[in-house]
This record gives sequence, structure tokens and C-alpha cells, in this order.
Amino acid sequence: MYPSKLHSDFFVLYFLCRNNIPPCLMKDFPCTKSRKQQIYSLYINCGGKEVNINNTIKYESDTESKGASTYYYDRDWAFSSTGNFLDDDHDSDVYILSNTSRLRNIPRNETELYTSARTTAISLTYYGLCLMNGNYTVKLHFAEIVFTQDNTFNSLGKRVFDVYVQGELKLKDFDIVQEAGGTGKPVIKSYMVDVKNNTLKIQLFWAGKGTIGIPLRGSYGPLISAISVEPNFKPPDFRKKIDLRLVVAAAGGLFCVFLIIFILWRKGYIMGKNAADKELKGLDLQTGIFTLRQIKAATNNFDPSNKLGEGGFGAVYKGRLLDGTIIAVKQLSSKSKQGTREFVNEIGMISALQHPNLVRLYGCCVEGNQLSLIYEYMENNCVSRVIFGRDKVSKAKLTWPVRLKICIGIARGLLYLHEESQLKIVHRDIKTSNVLLDKNLNAKISDFGLAKLNDDGNTHISTRIAGTIGYMAPEYAMRGYLTPKADVYSFGIVALEIVSGKSNTNYMPKEDFVYLLDWAYVLQERGSLLDLVDPDLGSEYSSEEAMTVLNVALLCTNASPTLRPTMSQALNMLEGRSSVQDLLSDPGFSTVNPKFKALRNHFWQNPGETLTMSNDPSTESLLP
Repeated sequence: MYPSKLHSDFFVLYFLCRNNIPPCLMKDFPCTKSRKQQIYSLYINCGGKEVNINNTIKYESDTESKGASTYYYDRDWAFSSTGNFLDDDHDSDVYILSNTSRLRNIPRNETELYTSARTTAISLTYYGLCLMNGNYTVKLHFAEIVFTQDNTFNSLGKRVFDVYVQGELKLKDFDIVQEAGGTGKPVIKSYMVDVKNNTLKIQLFWAGKGTIGIPLRGSYGPLISAISVEPNFKPPDFRKKIDLRLVVAAAGGLFCVFLIIFILWRKGYIMGKNAADKELKGLDLQTGIFTLRQIKAATNNFDPSNKLGEGGFGAVYKGRLLDGTIIAVKQLSSKSKQGTREFVNEIGMISALQHPNLVRLYGCCVEGNQLSLIYEYMENNCVSRVIFGRDKVSKAKLTWPVRLKICIGIARGLLYLHEESQLKIVHRDIKTSNVLLDKNLNAKISDFGLAKLNDDGNTHISTRIAGTIGYMAPEYAMRGYLTPKADVYSFGIVALEIVSGKSNTNYMPKEDFVYLLDWAYVLQERGSLLDLVDPDLGSEYSSEEAMTVLNVALLCTNASPTLRPTMSQALNMLEGRSSVQDLLSDPGFSTVNPKFKALRNHFWQNPGETLTMSNDPSTESLLP
């Protein structure tokens, strides 16, 4: 005869008394925490380790190995377990089970919730402690991971148990296999529950049925994989004091902005003779201000020996501040009419962004006729200089693991810009010279002078074209049609260059093929895509990883923007969370679309043509 569901509560009270648990937990588990300290959600990976789902939901670990006559308390929740298995020696009873059945129909990012589960011989009760009173959705996750569907004894088991929530019978004679339609398949039961005394109780009881005599011993009891508890109400906001501090901080920041604008006005940069500098009037400088004297001292008065390079914006110099910090000073060229706009844009964009794969902005210098940006110094310069330069010692650092790390770093930075930052941004000028490498060869995206905000309500931005031939997506170069998929295209080109060690615009493999991307498509169609891998690597690379990066690059450079993956999809493939083949086998993701291939080839073979946008007569081309 098996015990009633009340036995579990009696056992918990006995255990609390025996172990000197405070009397506040002795009856109905009353909560002594303040309302501000109470919880309003709960996630438990029953019998398993801590699991993060999509980096947003953290299931707490539940790895207490004991099960018979056990009470376990873990801050916001607890469980009690009673009974030894009738068909087994109690010294060898196991209360955490690992899967022997093949898992099926489970989302990839939730697999770890079902690889282990907690079981018990007679009764298992989970308690949610100090929950805010209110209505919740309780989800119970089940999967039969012990029994199998084969010709072994493991296929003969039958597990039957009852489930109560808040003392109410929810499942009678519950059989996971029957409910799921097989072993290794998930079943999620969802219930609306009212929590009135700050306590949630979930109870599982062996129904006295099922299999207990097969060689698969000690496996007939209740089994549960995970529990999630989410509120059906908006939790109260206890952050009023924090919000007040934020308001004060924002007011202080606004004062600083007005002060900077006033200084710029007095210096003649705003409302002065130079009309282009009027754009500085709206500048929100969330960054440090450096004096020209500081910058000259740091760079030894812009000594040519400290010059790191030069781009369309201006020259870049290496410098050292008085505190020893190594910096890179990016000057605005006096010859650049577009420079002031870039200067304004770059400060506005990058000061609002913080990510390990974006270059860090220390501040700016706005004094006299001097406009400069001060960045963290990147010891290994940019990817293009290392991979296309003549310094073989520097290129030797680019082993295959380093090249893969650089590709993944660029993808993470773009994913942050497109999807994760508060400001949704399209960079517009992703290329190897705009990817910098720190002392550990970590990739950091730089040069936000051309970046555009992507309003959530707009599917695309019509804009004048600005960028670099060889990296621009066809729809953007020809029509000014700008979406995050333009950056995805540029990323694909950069990935090809990193793997091959060749420039997309300067490399001509044969007379019939005028650029690297065209040659890559030819090699893919011939089934010899690995011929593209940089010969300098020799055999010191993973062919499987190289194929993954190359296939992702070709997906990203699809002539049709709608057929390119998002950066999150591309990153998932690069990091092995999803399969490239899954996307390649989808008829909607053909790597070579004949309809667009001729258009793409025409663009690349005629780079000198004037590019105009018929949909936006106000736009102008910056290309020759």
C-alpha cells in the first residue's frame, strides 16, 4: 500500500523540526521577506545543472543526489522526497536519472532540460517559496528518458503517477510515453495557478501502478525534467529611487552637452563661418573631452613616426597619455568635406555602444580647427594590413583558430548592432580595414562615420550611397536600399577574404573571373570550395570548420537580400548551434540565384558606372 499525498507534508515538517529550521517555515511556509524581496518567477532544471535558455531565462540547478527521506532547501524553492524503491537495494537507489533514450522533437537550445530528470520511489514535492501573491502560469516539463523504443528490456517499462498542483489533482495515472507518443519526446503541461499564501506546491505521487519487476530496477517512480513559473501580472516596480538617480544623472549629462555646445559655439564651430560645422550643434557627447595640448603631448606633436595609417576621414596617430594609457588619435582631414558629418556621426553612434567586439571610444578633441577622436589602441592594427600586407611574421599569427575567432568576433559585433543594442544600427562600411585587432587578436569593428540608425518601424532606409566598392551589397550600391542585410553581405565578403587571404577587389584568379566572390561561386559549383583556403595555412586548418565559414560567407553574399541569413543565424552556424546544411537545403535559401547573378556580375565588371537611385531623386552617388 503506497502512502497518501499528505505523507510528503508530514515528512517535511518532521525534517524541519529535526534540523532546527526556523519555525517560520513550520506551517504553510509563511514568507518573512519584505514585498520588495519576494520573487515573481521561478525556473528549476529538475535533476540537472544550471541552464541558460537564449541568455534570457536561467533554470536553477537541482543536483542534490539523495532522494529517500530528503528535504532540500535552496533560497527561493525546496523539494522533499520520500520512499525507497521496492525492487532495489536502498543503498544503490538513484534519484537523478540521465537519458538513455534518444531525445527527439526538442528545440536545440532546450536539450539540456531533458538530458536528466529527478525521480522518487513514492512522492516528490517541489515548493516555490516567497512568491508574490497572484496568478501564475506553471509549466511542468516531462520526457521519458529511461525507457526506450527498441528490442531491449528498457523498452518494457511503464511509468504511471499522479500530479497535484496546489493540492488539486491535475493528472491522474499520467503516463509520459503515452502522452508524448514515444520515449525521448517532451511533454509540457501548463496550468493557471493562484498563489495566495506566498507558497506554490507541486506534488508527484507514484500511483501504485506501472512496471517494477523488469531488470530495469528502481525506475517506476514519478519523473520530472523541469519546472517554470511565470507571472500573469505585471510585477510592481520598486526602482523609483533608482529612476530618480537616473533623472538626476540625465539632467547632469544634458547640462554637460549644453556646455560643450556653448564652447563649440564660442570657438566658431557652431553658427560660424563654416556651415558644415553647424552639425556639431546637435551633438550629444557622452564621452571624454581632450584638449589639443593633451593630444599634441601624447603624439609628440603628431610626429610622423607615430602615424599608424590614413583613411578617408584623416590620419591616425599612436599616442601615450600622461597616465600611460596608449591611445589612437584619429584626425579629421581639413580636405574632407564629409569629415564633419562623419565626426558627428561617429561620436553619436559609438558613444552609445558598448560591446567587446566594437572599438572603444575614449573621447574627442574639439579645439581651434582640430577635430579628433581618441580610441583605445589596437596593437595588431587592422585585418587588411595583417592578412594582405607583406609582413609574413604578422600574417603567421593568423592561424586557422585565430581566423575563425576573428570571423566570429565580427559576427558578434554586427549582431549587437543589428539586434541587441538599444539603437539598431547599420554600419554600412564593413571591410577588413575597418576591423581592428587587439593584442590578443580579438576583432573589434571600428569607423562608424557612415553608420545609419535603422528605425524599428522601417523595413529599409533610402539613402545616398557611401561605402567601399567590393564590399557593398548590390541592392544598396545600385538603389540605395539599405537594411541590416547590407552589412550581412559585407560580412560575407570579409569572411571570404579572411579564409582565403586574398582581397575581393584586387585578386583576379583567371582572365574569366574578375573578383574573389565570383571565383568562390565557381569553386562551389565544382565541389572544390576548399581550394579557396589560404595556401599559407598549408594543412594546418580544420576542413570542416573552413567549409562552414565558406558556406556561411556564400549564404551572406546572396544577390537577393531576402535570401541572406540574419547575423544571428550566421553566428549560430559559425558557432555550431545550427547546421549550415539545414539552411542550404531549404529551397528558399539558394546560394546562387540565377535571376540576380547576371545583375551582380554586371555591377562588379563595371565598377566605374555612375550608380543612381530612381526611387529617391534627392539622393546622390559618392562613387566615381
